[in-house]
Amino acid sequence: MSGKADLVNGWLAKSDSDLAAGHRLLAGGPHDVVCFHAQQAIEKLLKALLAFYDQPPPRTHDLEELQRLLLAIHDNPDLAAIELFEASDYAVMARYDLQFWPDEETAVEAVARAVEVKRIVLAAVAAAPDDVGSSTE
Repeated sequence: MSGKADLVNGWLAKSDSDLAAGHRLLAGGPHDVVCFHAQQAIEKLLKALLAFYDQPPPRTHDLEELQRLLLAIHDNPDLAAIELFEASDYAVMARYDLQFWPDEETAVEAVARAVEVKRIVLAAVAAAPDDVGSSTE
């Protein structure tokens, strides 16, 4: 079980790092980078939950795909209700779209969405029975 716990905790630690970077940059920007770190935090949180459920996280930045994979494994109304379409695009737009210059309000919303996903993921992990995700023989 320690391998799984290490994997989940590793994803959670990486998401915390991205979320901390987003929070630090909120006051003065650059706001495109804030949006990028918010997207990365959400991606890593969702991959942590996939790992918790013993599912290999795919190599994708598509938050909606990660959300679909998770909802196919476990019914989670809070996760189902959160809109991830716009945040999903931040992974690429912040790095390559020369017209993507979000304002502070957009950056604040992106970080708030990441914080909400963190709350949902941590609640799902805390609420799961001890044997959730562990293989049965």
